[in-house]
Amino acid sequence: MPNPLRTSILPFCLTLAIAAAGGGLASAFGLPAGWLMGSALTVTIAAMIGLPVRLPDGLRNVIFILIGMSMGATVSPDSLSLLASWPISLAALAIELAIIIATTGWMLTRFFRLDPGTAYLSSFPGHLSFVMGIAATGVGDARQIVIIQVIRILMLTIAVPIGATFLPIDHFEVRQATAFLGPLELVLLAAGCAAIGFVFMQLKVPAGMVLGAMAAATAAKLGGLYTDAIPQPLVVLTFVLTGAMIGSRFVGITRREFLSAAKGGVIATAMTVGIVTLVAFLVSLLVDMPFGQLWLGLSPGAIEGMGALGIALGYDTAFIAAHHVIRLLMLSIGIPVVVVFIRRHERKLAQQRHN
Repeated sequence: MPNPLRTSILPFCLTLAIAAAGGGLASAFGLPAGWLMGSALTVTIAAMIGLPVRLPDGLRNVIFILIGMSMGATVSPDSLSLLASWPISLAALAIELAIIIATTGWMLTRFFRLDPGTAYLSSFPGHLSFVMGIAATGVGDARQIVIIQVIRILMLTIAVPIGATFLPIDHFEVRQATAFLGPLELVLLAAGCAAIGFVFMQLKVPAGMVLGAMAAATAAKLGGLYTDAIPQPLVVLTFVLTGAMIGSRFVGITRREFLSAAKGGVIATAMTVGIVTLVAFLVSLLVDMPFGQLWLGLSPGAIEGMGALGIALGYDTAFIAAHHVIRLLMLSIGIPVVVVFIRRHERKLAQQRHN
């Protein structure tokens, strides 16, 4: 029988130690969101060189609850005043998604000779579980799709803090809390977040555990059930675990597989970042909001990663979360539509070859 200590506990402890060391080093160098960026990068490297990196499956929902709690706790009542400007950014989000899918899918097909299924499923900016579910039915190469998609998430997690450091982008200072929730309050809040997250999951809401936890934490705060902040050590732990979760997605991907898909993935992500940056800049000319906050709201990163970055950079997490929810809903409609066109194209090519 396998030894649980060797197969589960020791790899998890190693993963946590690597993530904490990388996050601590990045934070010591003064990088914004250093705990998140550093942990994601070091765990990715560890996974790629073959170290036994592992996170227990059950821990992922705990991480999602912690992220949702932290996002909800940073929502302030005055953030609702931004609602009037959201239609502009939401319209920009829809246009942006169409441009990203069309241009990156075309690029991967034309220059990297990927089949349309692999190219366009790789180009979708988010909803990875849905994309992989469709790939599992035989549309595209699932291994190449997951590599390109994970590269996108990792690059965005690293690129945003670096951009905030070296580019002339204004952002809010993170508010320094003076009062923090006690152990009993944290347990009660976590229990409520877990319960609502479970309900969201049962309702098949995209990213249900994260969004349910955030909804519970936000409602409790706006309802006056609590006003204090999440303790800083718990926030740091959330960042470290989130980074470890991002990096651990590279487990099982061989270096040969990675290198064969990495070039297309990097170029596709760079194109996506460029499109998002341009759209966010244009929207910033029309609405009174920090460029960085708009960028995170319009970015195609995973909601847990972008939400954690929003917390670390002091942005309005309600705005960021709302836009990521709408993005996932748009993709829920758009992905099947694009897959229908891919199938029709494949059948047309098959008929031409037959004739």
